[in-house]
Amino acid sequence: MDAAALRGICLGFPGAFEDYPFGPETAVFKVRAAVPGGTRRQAKMFALSAMDPKDFSVSLKCEPVLAEQLRAAHPEITGAWHLNKRHWNGVRLDGELPDAMIRDMVEDSYDLVVATLSRRQQLQLGWARFARGEAW
Repeated sequence: MDAAALRGICLGFPGAFEDYPFGPETAVFKVRAAVPGGTRRQAKMFALSAMDPKDFSVSLKCEPVLAEQLRAAHPEITGAWHLNKRHWNGVRLDGELPDAMIRDMVEDSYDLVVATLSRRQQLQLGWARFARGEAW
């Protein structure tokens, strides 16, 4: 997977946008739902990447039990640097992991973050769980 593919996956989710709060070298992908009256709620991060082709990786939110299982099974997945390692995985994107697996991990990260938003914001985003009829 390359930087353009990762960016495309991250920006393909409703309400997702790219931000650079740590400087021009680190892309932070966030989600935010608009609220009535033109104001916006605070955005929440679901992915973070330096987008450096020499050391390409992404940090993704993950359920703690699954995070441990993924780390045990794949040397490319570790605790995310500078983030809560219980909830965030660092995923090396050097071609060893299948693109479909990376897409699934990005989607899981997005879903975990959107699950923390209000029900109204989730509905505003057209969150996939509601579209599939799943309860939360």
